[in-house]
Amino acid sequence: MNIKIKKRNGCYEQLIVEKTKKMVAYACEGLDGCNPIELEIDSNLQFHDGMSTKEIQQILIQTAIEKVIQTTKDINGAMIKQTNINWQYVAARLLMSDLYKEAAIHRGYDYFGYGDFTQLIHQLTQLHYYGEYLEGVYSTQEIKELGDYIKPERDLLFNYEGLKLLADRYLIRGFHKEVLELPQERFMVIAMHLAIPEREKRLFYARKFYDILSELKMTTATPTLAGAGTPFHQLSSCFICVTGDNLWSIYDVNQKFSSVSKHGGALGIYLGKIRALNSEIRGHKNASGGVIPWIRLYNDTAVAVDQLGRRKGGASITLDVWHQDLYEFLELRTNNGDDRRKAHDIFPSVSIPNIFMERLKARGNWSLFDPYMVNKVMRFHLEDFYDEVDNKDFTKRYLACEANEQLGRITVTALDIMKKIMKSAVETGTPFIFFRDTVNQANPNKHAGMIYASNLCHEIAQNVSESTFIDEVAENKNDHFNVIRQIQSGDMVTCNLNSVNLGRVNLEELKETIPLQIRMLDNVITLNQTPVAEAKITSDKYRAIGLGTSGYHHYLVKHKITWESEEHFKEADQLYEEIAYQAIKASMELAKEKGAYQAFEGSEWQSGKYFERRNYDSKRWQTLKEQVQKYGLRNGYIMAVAPTGSTSNIAGTTAGIDPIFKKFFIEEKKGSFTPKAAPELCEENFWLYKEAHHIDQRYSIKACGVRQRHIDQAQSFNLYITPELKAKDILDLYIESWENKIKTIYYVRNQSLEMDECTSCSS
Repeated sequence: MNIKIKKRNGCYEQLIVEKTKKMVAYACEGLDGCNPIELEIDSNLQFHDGMSTKEIQQILIQTAIEKVIQTTKDINGAMIKQTNINWQYVAARLLMSDLYKEAAIHRGYDYFGYGDFTQLIHQLTQLHYYGEYLEGVYSTQEIKELGDYIKPERDLLFNYEGLKLLADRYLIRGFHKEVLELPQERFMVIAMHLAIPEREKRLFYARKFYDILSELKMTTATPTLAGAGTPFHQLSSCFICVTGDNLWSIYDVNQKFSSVSKHGGALGIYLGKIRALNSEIRGHKNASGGVIPWIRLYNDTAVAVDQLGRRKGGASITLDVWHQDLYEFLELRTNNGDDRRKAHDIFPSVSIPNIFMERLKARGNWSLFDPYMVNKVMRFHLEDFYDEVDNKDFTKRYLACEANEQLGRITVTALDIMKKIMKSAVETGTPFIFFRDTVNQANPNKHAGMIYASNLCHEIAQNVSESTFIDEVAENKNDHFNVIRQIQSGDMVTCNLNSVNLGRVNLEELKETIPLQIRMLDNVITLNQTPVAEAKITSDKYRAIGLGTSGYHHYLVKHKITWESEEHFKEADQLYEEIAYQAIKASMELAKEKGAYQAFEGSEWQSGKYFERRNYDSKRWQTLKEQVQKYGLRNGYIMAVAPTGSTSNIAGTTAGIDPIFKKFFIEEKKGSFTPKAAPELCEENFWLYKEAHHIDQRYSIKACGVRQRHIDQAQSFNLYITPELKAKDILDLYIESWENKIKTIYYVRNQSLEMDECTSCSS
């Protein structure tokens, strides 16, 4: 057979079929149910003169992937679908071989596998893909030692989907998308970067960080995964800010949004201070256009300034349920009405106080006010108050507003508002929900501020406030004219995230992995190049982090726990209490070593009230409480459970705290079809993997409430509904969520709709 094959370097060589057989045998080695001969036959390779080795590899990969889900006949002759997830790993090995060969060509070495790590660091630094600080901090000998520590065999942990996602989005590639960096090198570079603040112990921690990253025991935030080691390392996922009721603040937030989005972050914006439609401006009646024009401004920025070219910008906007523009706000993403008053690329969120939910349950009336007129008539800003357990500050003021006949309002039933919220949720998946009193009551730093809103994915709950303009002056220095602006900085929240992979870590291992993850997150704050100055000030003030979890459903299945069971609640309580204990303990130990966060004095961490609120009265908790009071905490906020949509795929586990969407399915993207299956799906666990839309949501709500007790911030919690669900049932889900002290609700995922997924927070 006189056939020549085109190699990747452009040269031709005689076809040697044994090479293909050897590659197939390597890909199938040790994987049950994966016969290399079967793969060869089913791939139906038609060799022809001039065929490329890359074409051969692609055919083998696609054939292996298609074998994950196969249609066959049962003993009765009925057609059924069977899965063998090991074919995902066959496809991953074939793809990994592709990456090895491409890297060897583009980096100039002539062997299969990983190249010289020291040379890679130097080469990519010269090309400005890596920051000069890596070679500045680490000596050539240290880089060599870390390169020698790399474990290529850990590439075998990836399934096809995870490896392809990592390779396509996060590995460093050249200008023409040529492969330059391999997976274990990306993990080592991340580890090296995050270990820089450890000074003389940086090699020790670089190895430790590398181990938990490369063993897929944790997932790191998308910006950290992509940006660590690069010249501009913006490592945070999301930011949150407050817009004041003035033109300077509105455009200042827009400028911040553009800077954040440019560098791969998303923004949560609280807009509740903006005056309503037809409010007065400087004594002119009916002059205000309300919040909608400014939301459209932010919408246009989201479209215009994308996130590093990977996706359009993302922003959630929060408005209070008592704001007079609420009704129009709830129709931002719907398809009916005047499209000039829509903002289809913005994610609306509604801030709801306890009194609204009480009125809703009682089927009472509710009044909508203009925040500007509230301040003008009542001499206070209603949005600046919340109800504490024993002090109903917000309720008192809200009732005073209702009682003042001079204050204009729109009065409707609370149920009518809720119907509008539910209608939008069923049609668009939004608005997200922010239970403001629940959030602020649990805030450990209420002495230093207030929480007005959450981030785009609704797992962050930290103090946030508006920046204010002070003055602007022009000065002449040596014939150079400068404009100097003076701004009083508010709290601009920064989300620094990573997650424990519960699919690969057991309860006992948390003692080892969590202290390392807390240290990594704290180092993110030290190293981070934030795109906005106020974000840096706030980060230094609170050193806030967000340790979360991915692989929750995977964990339950591995422990043979069904979702709809009392055992689920017991396990959730035990698991998240352990995570909380290890996380707080780790932050305390860091405070001993590096000092407490600036705003620790006066916090509920310091007073011990944080522990009392959660009934942490066991001996170990009491000991930890005393240690925190004595040594402080390094981080003012510690836990937040992000969606982890992308990074959980890389780690081969389930996303965040969500149940699986389907046991197995075929995903279509850009004309290609990729079979997917739940992690480690097999006959033994098949019925443990109950799909999200078939789960009684009351079990999900109760489990979320159980977890929330142990999480100082919030959780990206989704509700899954079906078209058959009645409006009354959906209403009950919202009420039960509030009664279970859940802080936020992310999407309402209707079985008949596909939602836009935020990937900025995919930690």
